[in-house]
Amino acid sequence: MKMQENRFGAKSKVGGMREQVLQRWILASHNLHKAEELRQMLGPYHVELINLAQLQITEVPDETGNTFRENALIKAQAAYAASNLPALADDSGLEVEVLNGLPGVHSARFAGPKATDVENVQLLLKRLTNQVNRRARFVCVLCLWNGKEATYWEGRVEGQILETPRGHHGFGYDPVFEAQEIPGRSLAEIDPAKKNEISHRAAAVRSMLASLIAI
Repeated sequence: MKMQENRFGAKSKVGGMREQVLQRWILASHNLHKAEELRQMLGPYHVELINLAQLQITEVPDETGNTFRENALIKAQAAYAASNLPALADDSGLEVEVLNGLPGVHSARFAGPKATDVENVQLLLKRLTNQVNRRARFVCVLCLWNGKEATYWEGRVEGQILETPRGHHGFGYDPVFEAQEIPGRSLAEIDPAKKNEISHRAAAVRSMLASLIAI
C-alpha cells in the first residue's frame, strides 16, 4: 500500500475510505484527564500519543501567554525540545461572559497556583453570586509543533454556569457547566463517551483530523 507523508510529519496509508495516520507524537501535558480524552479521540486514527512521564520529562514551562494559542505554542515547543518528537499541546479553559472572559487562560489556577478543581469551582460560583447572566463557553486550542512551524485548531462549546455542582464524571469545571447541546445536565452528569462527542476538545480534534486525514 502506498505511503505518503503530510506536512505535519505524519505518515499515512492511502486507500479505502480514510487514510490511517501512523505517527507518534508527544503530548505536551501532565494533565492525565486531558491525555486520556485525547487518546480516546485519536486512537481510532492511529495517532499514538506519548506522554511526558513516559520519557521522564518533568520540567514544566511557564505559561506566560495571554491567549490559549500563545500558551499552547509555549508548551508544544518545550515538549519538542525535550523529546525531538512532533509535539501536540492543548491549552483550554472556561470563558464566562459576565466576568469579561475570566477565568480564561487562568482556568486551572483561578483560585491560586496550586488550587484544586473544587477550589476553582467554588471561587467561580462565588463570583457569580446573584448574577442572572451565566453564559459561558469552553475553548480548546490545539497546537502541533514539528520543529519548524506551528499549526493550530480551535474548538468551542457554548453553555451556561449552573448554580451548584452536579455529577461525578469529568474534571475541572464540568460539574457546573451545562452545554447547549445537552440542556438540563452538567458535563459531569453525562457519559464520558458522550462528552467526548460534544466537548470543546472534541471539536478541536475534529478540526485537526480534517486537516490530517483525507476523507
